[in-house]
Amino acid sequence: MITDAAIRAMLAAEQDHFRAANPRSRSLAHQAGRHWYRGVPFHWMIDWGTPFPLFAERAAGAELWDVDGHRYDDFCLGDTGAMFGHSPPPVARAIARQAGRGLTMMLGTEDAPAVADALAERFGLPFWQVTSTASEANRAVIRWCRAITGRKTLLVYNGCYHGAVDDVFVDLRDGVPELRRSLVGQVYDVRQHTRVIEFNDLAALEAALAPGDVAALLMEPAMTNVGMVLPDPGYLEAVRDLTRRHGTLLVFDETHTISSGHGGHTRAFGPEPDLFVLGKPVGGGVPCAVYGFTAEVAARMEAARAAGETGHSGIGTTLSANALALAAMRACLTEVMTPEAYDHMLPLAARLAEELQEVIRAHDLPWPVLHVGARVEFLCADAPPRNGSEARAATHGALEHAIHLYLTNRGVLIAPFHNMMLVCPATTDAQVGRLATALDQCLKALTR
Repeated sequence: MITDAAIRAMLAAEQDHFRAANPRSRSLAHQAGRHWYRGVPFHWMIDWGTPFPLFAERAAGAELWDVDGHRYDDFCLGDTGAMFGHSPPPVARAIARQAGRGLTMMLGTEDAPAVADALAERFGLPFWQVTSTASEANRAVIRWCRAITGRKTLLVYNGCYHGAVDDVFVDLRDGVPELRRSLVGQVYDVRQHTRVIEFNDLAALEAALAPGDVAALLMEPAMTNVGMVLPDPGYLEAVRDLTRRHGTLLVFDETHTISSGHGGHTRAFGPEPDLFVLGKPVGGGVPCAVYGFTAEVAARMEAARAAGETGHSGIGTTLSANALALAAMRACLTEVMTPEAYDHMLPLAARLAEELQEVIRAHDLPWPVLHVGARVEFLCADAPPRNGSEARAATHGALEHAIHLYLTNRGVLIAPFHNMMLVCPATTDAQVGRLATALDQCLKALTR
């Protein structure tokens, strides 16, 4: 049993530990606070639960060093942005080569056909577009789906996250849709055109689709942003059948579930969607994203374009598909995100999940450990959640804060959002062992 008093004691001790061990980060935090809002270039950088921001000096492979000289086993990996390791050598070489030849020209380069061929071969969809972020890709996909179906409604799952896209920020609270409480500056009610249901609830899905007004269902094949929620057996196949039957386009956002295998969750487990989004991992750390679609969708997109006017479509920016991003994607897709990389990542992640489960059981805790390919997560709850409401209820903020800070102080980084860990091609058996040992020591202290 873990008491509130034990959590408070650990937090106090670990905060003191962090302050004493990181004088250079403390100094930089003071300097940064002069002009950066909240003291950081972007607000997520203060979500690690440390008394002041931790400043990085460098990172390579599955390791990171801070400005005070501490080395970390990095299982966060830029919250998936560096899912295949920090600065993979092929990507670093491609970036350096392209940097001297032009960064952005609003024109394709010789990398363009190679990237498109690699995407089509890997994911099975014939047509693709490049954007700067997954948020932008999801926003473009929503626009296209509404345009080609003539329908206005978007369907999402409770607890979903698909980037900074206004349309998806609707939650269910006690079965009632409401605007996400964290959404800043919202001036119109997106519930007018967004419907939200629980994951793994086929009856709710059929009821939501029945009016015939849903342009698209935007989803992760396994939810990863509200804690991990896995699909029930047969659920995704039923989703595919129901969306087809009701004329709704099915969109898989695989920005996180690309961890499932070389072709993502789609190629590893099926079924095939109408549109497919892949964000931050595809460029090895360079900001870029892609979305792919079927030939039928492409034809309908052409028809929608022909019915309108040429000019601004509301899709894309001048930096979309810039030369640097294309070079990075080509290197990452062809030399980094390889079957051999997954042959290393998947069994090592399975071992990590097993070791963490053994540690948790040894302390008589009921917490489940879930994993989707190379992505692993433990939940401070009694059972695996089946939907967003259950996953949200399983969150234990103070306890997770204490665990994260304890691990950070012992040279182990996991994602600051939930208890998520990633295994990359550079992750070693020794790093997995150190993470399991650190969690064991943490739980000993909490359950003492």
